[in-house]
Amino acid sequence: MYTTENVGKNTIAMVLAGGKGERLSPLTLRRPKPCVSFGGKYKIIDFVLSNLFNSGIKKVYILSQYRAYSLTKHIRESWGTWTGLGEFYVAISPETSSESEEWFKGTADAILQYLRFVESSDADYVAIFGGDHIYRMDISQMIEYHRANRADITIAALEVPVDEARRFGVFSVDEDYKVTGFDEKPDKPVTIPGRSTCFASMGNYIFSTKKLIDVLQEGKKLYEDLDFGKHVIPMMLANNDKVFAYNFNDNLIPGMKPEEKGYWKDVGTLDSYYEANMDLIHVSPQLNLYNYKWPILTNQGNLPPAKTIFDDDDRRGQNIDSYVCAGCITSGGTVRRSIIGPRGKVNSYSLVEDSILFENVTVSRHAKVRRAIIDKNIVIPEGATIGYDLEEDIRRGYTVTESGIVVVSDTKM
Repeated sequence: MYTTENVGKNTIAMVLAGGKGERLSPLTLRRPKPCVSFGGKYKIIDFVLSNLFNSGIKKVYILSQYRAYSLTKHIRESWGTWTGLGEFYVAISPETSSESEEWFKGTADAILQYLRFVESSDADYVAIFGGDHIYRMDISQMIEYHRANRADITIAALEVPVDEARRFGVFSVDEDYKVTGFDEKPDKPVTIPGRSTCFASMGNYIFSTKKLIDVLQEGKKLYEDLDFGKHVIPMMLANNDKVFAYNFNDNLIPGMKPEEKGYWKDVGTLDSYYEANMDLIHVSPQLNLYNYKWPILTNQGNLPPAKTIFDDDDRRGQNIDSYVCAGCITSGGTVRRSIIGPRGKVNSYSLVEDSILFENVTVSRHAKVRRAIIDKNIVIPEGATIGYDLEEDIRRGYTVTESGIVVVSDTKM
């Protein structure tokens, strides 16, 4: 069986991280979705990169595009410093480095534009993963499954109920999980043999290197907007290539708790993003960030510890059922059931409840924030209230979601 050392030597990874994430606007007005904060100190992309790193895959190209600067900076200052001889985590973008100077027209087109990196490698396998989902995964187990099946492509599959499957690309498989068909967002999803659930594509692939090169070169002759789901997978099925589904529920990582099995979040909307963040502060969250056997890595920065100030009867600095990052000062204010990003400051007589504050947010005296997402570097004025009168919040120009979460971006304060 392959070890993580074998995987690292025989696999390169291409991470698709160019998405605009329009449904997360206004949080994505100045940054791509993979660079949006999650859990206070992390970026969304840190989850897939941590999975690759922990799986022994340390030759990684991150394909950025929309608002690429912030993502490139994050990769350079953190992931770019952790690799050794022959290893790398590097962000590349068509804005600055593509010979054609064209933006990616499809998921497979993104790989095609940088196929020279694949061709020049000595890798047996290419892992192509999205950069905008929250999950833990030992990718070496998926590669071993791919190798054992002598597959041309293996596709990570999420086992979902029929009603939920209509939102995904769904596979038809035989008893051995060999893929026999693929349908994008079907009205009547096909179930897994012997089960009442369906296999939905996670958009993560393991390719045998030669097959990837051949199929992309063939596909570029037929489709300008070459896409894995729309074009490449159907082409491979038509060619009778060996296409297999890998059940994500079978993936186990060290230190995983039972409730974490199969955990995968898209966080594609403001409400789903808020809910996934809030899950972290539960007593037993579905995603345990305190699993030191499979750490989520990020740029730690040189920040002092978080601290609270004042213990008077009329003002008391306190963080209750909350996730508070380094460099934060709760100075005579109260934080309940919230996530406070690095260098946050909650001043005297203020109250923050059920909210997500990004990096370097200041809540001034007597301000009150409830069920809100506050973008980076925002200063909440003294005495201001957010989340208490949604109609007033809308008049101020804030975004209010269907579930009543108020989003304050730096364009509105």
